[in-house]
Amino acid sequence: MSLKSLAAKIFAHKIHNDTQKWAQRPVETQQKVFRDLIRQAQTTAFGKDHHFDQIHSHADFVKHVPIRDYEQLKSYVDRVVHGEENVLWKGKPLYFAKTSGTTSGAKYIPLTKESMPFHIQAARNAILSYIHETGNADFVDGKMIFLQGSPKLEMKNGIQLGRLSGIVAHYVPNYLQRNRLPSWETNCIEDWETKVDAIVQETITQNMSVISGIPSWVQMYFEKLVKTAGKPVGELFPNFNLFIYGGVNYEPYRAKFEQLMGRKVDAIELFPASEGFFAYQDSQKEKGMLLLLNSGIFYEFVKADEFFNANPRRYTIGEVELGINYVMLLSTNAGLWCYNIGDTVQFTSLSPYRVIVSGRIKHFISAFGEHVIGKEVEEALRQSVEGTTVRINEFTVAPQITPKEGLPYHEWLIEFENAPEDLEAFTLKIDQAMRQQNVYYDDLITGNVLRTVVITPVASNGFQTYMKSIGKLGGQNKIPRLANDRTIADQLPLL
Repeated sequence: MSLKSLAAKIFAHKIHNDTQKWAQRPVETQQKVFRDLIRQAQTTAFGKDHHFDQIHSHADFVKHVPIRDYEQLKSYVDRVVHGEENVLWKGKPLYFAKTSGTTSGAKYIPLTKESMPFHIQAARNAILSYIHETGNADFVDGKMIFLQGSPKLEMKNGIQLGRLSGIVAHYVPNYLQRNRLPSWETNCIEDWETKVDAIVQETITQNMSVISGIPSWVQMYFEKLVKTAGKPVGELFPNFNLFIYGGVNYEPYRAKFEQLMGRKVDAIELFPASEGFFAYQDSQKEKGMLLLLNSGIFYEFVKADEFFNANPRRYTIGEVELGINYVMLLSTNAGLWCYNIGDTVQFTSLSPYRVIVSGRIKHFISAFGEHVIGKEVEEALRQSVEGTTVRINEFTVAPQITPKEGLPYHEWLIEFENAPEDLEAFTLKIDQAMRQQNVYYDDLITGNVLRTVVITPVASNGFQTYMKSIGKLGGQNKIPRLANDRTIADQLPLL
């Protein structure tokens, strides 16, 4: 055992003990975060507008601060972007994380000196939690790669601006710099395909031990490695034993990844966003990710099926239940207040509080009242490929409301790496799994309102072609698992 791996184990033990202190006192921890946030933002423009001096309880907060998304908070954010101080949070932010466009154009999410450390600590602690549980620390001596956006930053009214993953690249601790790949020059390449080619050349001869990124883009890297080296990734990198990912569910990619790697590799799931780092997988044995209750974020939850009601109830951490689909709301030390990031979660454990990401409140299919969510389509696909040779590169689901003939249906657009021998039987397995999970969908099938799902094969690299056509190839961009319209479905190249 090297000195570095021994030190990692000692540090992992300390961080585990620190985590247990707040994880075992969840309600008290969140109350303290809430009080600190209100106190520190009392004299800001937002705090004055929303009577923070009168807020002493969660009920007061609900009374004075409504639920907002980015568009509804934009008037305040614009003031910060234009250089005004003490608007959403005291002083000015350190950075703006620029994220994908919305109806208002690009989003500028503030990162402050109070919020930034928690992004770094959470990523670090996820790895340390893995070390503590498994005792595996040898990977710290190998090379690590984080597939991310360019670290080049711009200036906007005196505040640095860039992608979150690029901003975080400036915070890699010194003890990891020698282990970290790709090089700064390669990381700054903007064109994703050119960048991945350069990363392959830089890493193919290295002792890679940790690889991290969004699965769909890591898959592209792995495919290029295998094509160049002529051998599986796990054989090319014999010490590669840890895959860290976030942004999307890994399960639809697992079979394809294991084929590319040639063996199984431990994985850690993360739940980061520009708005905060919310959770990480703290156990290889338990389902879900540990919700970070001590990271400058106060959480509220609204039941997803009540979210669009006039005044939905907002639950705090001590009031949530297992298995309910909740919209997660944030108030943060970066100045976001009762902010809807659009993600839905379900709790898998209440001691400690662990969550899975179940989908997006805007990404659903309910063209006929079926309320299908991302978790359901991913689980249906997982069940259907289990124990088969079927491998899937990418997929999305959309309703077909006006078919040329027959009843409407849900269309699954799937890019197969290895297609099923019997597509009809595979289709029925998916449909049955959906009916078991979603009673509304089952009722629509039984009542002859919908027919069973239809699978449409997508051309090889079809999803990459589509993402490139809309300028969102690589980086943190992801294909929505499902949509209530056919915007994506009608643009995909088919077989």
